[in-house]
Amino acid sequence: MAVVPPHLIIAAGGTGGHMFPAQALAEAMLRRGWRVTLFTDARGVRYAGGFPRVVEVRQVASATLARGGFGMKLIAPFRILAGIVVASWRMVWNRPAVVVGFGGYPAIPAMAAAWLTRRPRMIHEQNGVLGRVNRLFAKRVDIVACGTWPTELPWGVKAEHTGTPVRAAVLDWAGVAYIPPGDYPMSLVVIGGSQGARILSDVVPGAVAALPVVLRRHIRVAQQARPEDAGRVAAAYAGIGVNAEVEPFFSDIPRRLSEAQLIISRSGASSVADISIIGRPSILVPLAAALRDEQTANARALVSANAAILIPEERFTPEAVAEHIAAVLTRPDAAIRMSAAALATAQPDATRQLAGLVETLSKKERQ
Repeated sequence: MAVVPPHLIIAAGGTGGHMFPAQALAEAMLRRGWRVTLFTDARGVRYAGGFPRVVEVRQVASATLARGGFGMKLIAPFRILAGIVVASWRMVWNRPAVVVGFGGYPAIPAMAAAWLTRRPRMIHEQNGVLGRVNRLFAKRVDIVACGTWPTELPWGVKAEHTGTPVRAAVLDWAGVAYIPPGDYPMSLVVIGGSQGARILSDVVPGAVAALPVVLRRHIRVAQQARPEDAGRVAAAYAGIGVNAEVEPFFSDIPRRLSEAQLIISRSGASSVADISIIGRPSILVPLAAALRDEQTANARALVSANAAILIPEERFTPEAVAEHIAAVLTRPDAAIRMSAAALATAQPDATRQLAGLVETLSKKERQ
């Protein structure tokens, strides 16, 4: 008689910050012999391409209450309710062993359905402050796992510190030797994510232009930019004679991070985790629009370890950025220390710890 594998439902979506840790857990649970299903909405499906093909992707309706016009906000509760009904029916039919939510509005229907149908459930919060959706469910789950520590939690909620899971593609480059800056081609990688790339596109090309010619001539840039900005960013680099690749998304980011002498990035939890695992000097720019300032909390460990330089948006000017780029790329010994310090903050076993919590929760249910 064939053994039926335990079934994990992962609820996530909206941004890579939610989906990358979800993908890491999916990869780990598949290796442990589990069946995995991803519940997300239409926007989340666009980020699901990196999941292993055997992961079943289920699209359920959801919506955000925070953005859009009056009409969109008016229909949002009805879309969410419809998603909860569909997700609840699937929970009753499939009876998953565990449901894990990673935040984002696309996670609401599955997490609400797991609560209504009393399935074992947990959430993972990547940031140093709980997001709206995870805050909503923090007292309605069996386990709260946190990627950043300490994490600001609602009163009465206890959490497990697991770290933020990173994808296998990142772990493949974990701790690869750092090539310090020198009198040869140096790689500057600039990543901003879907919400945070605009200011990087506005400022970083000007910062590179402000560098001394003797330094600038050795720099090559790989920069993520929104589609509407990519052309002007590429033109700005071409105008100063800097070799640059400018794309909305790089599918080989782990390799590019490993080759970088310096990274300029938003301090989303997944970006911080990737930078730490690979171990590279960085300039971090927290997203000022983040209502709970969670990106500043995310950057705390790297900055405290002297592995990263934090520049708030109000001080993120071409002149300031050029000064910090030059400080890193003209001091190889300091850059080596930053690389080692970043690596020292890494939590490469985060995925294993989170997978262990999933299996522990499943065993408690069976008992």
